Amino acid sequence: MTADPGLAPRTYFDLEGLTFADLLDAPLAWDALGAPLSAWLRQHLRPRIEGEVADGAWLVGDDIEIGAGSVVEPGAYVKGPCIIGRDVEIRHGAYIRGHALIGDGCVVGHATEVKGSIFLPGAKAGHFAYVGDSILGRDVNLGAGTKLANLRLQGDAIAVRAGGEVISTGLRKLGAILGDGCQLGCNSVTNPGTLLGPGTMVSPCLAVSGVHPARSILRE
Repeated sequence: MTADPGLAPRTYFDLEGLTFADLLDAPLAWDALGAPLSAWLRQHLRPRIEGEVADGAWLVGDDIEIGAGSVVEPGAYVKGPCIIGRDVEIRHGAYIRGHALIGDGCVVGHATEVKGSIFLPGAKAGHFAYVGDSILGRDVNLGAGTKLANLRLQGDAIAVRAGGEVISTGLRKLGAILGDGCQLGCNSVTNPGTLLGPGTMVSPCLAVSGVHPARSILRE
């Protein structure tokens, strides 16, 4: 199957000047996740702590990189491999389970869990969120309680339905691809394999699925 250009990373993200643009240089937006993300981290991660790690924060493993100006607050738990960029807030009670790439100026907030995911610069998951096997574009904001579900109840490989075609991702776990500037309301849920184009807005307490174009407004 020829990759649909409408599902390419550049449809969702501005890669200009992005320090990890090479990771997202792939035919399909989700191709950066899973094994490619793990391999990229192994190649590029340079263990060092240039930011502030408060007493009472947990850093687990020697494969963690934290950039200048970033703060890891007391009670946060960060497991490698993990790269945290510059001027990032890892707030009290955050749980980063590894294989995470957090760009500059991001927020991983209180009681937010992140695993196997990529945050482009300025992305924020500030309160009680779950981000599993997902990509958040520039300046995405997840309202409190947002969940990016990454596993089908049946446990089988996740498929994406786009343009009347069903495309198997080959991934058992895939959360959401959220284009630059997406805004998700409080307590919203994206089902596995959801793709939202840049600037899409999701109403609070809404469960969404499928592929939606840029600047969609999703409401009940």
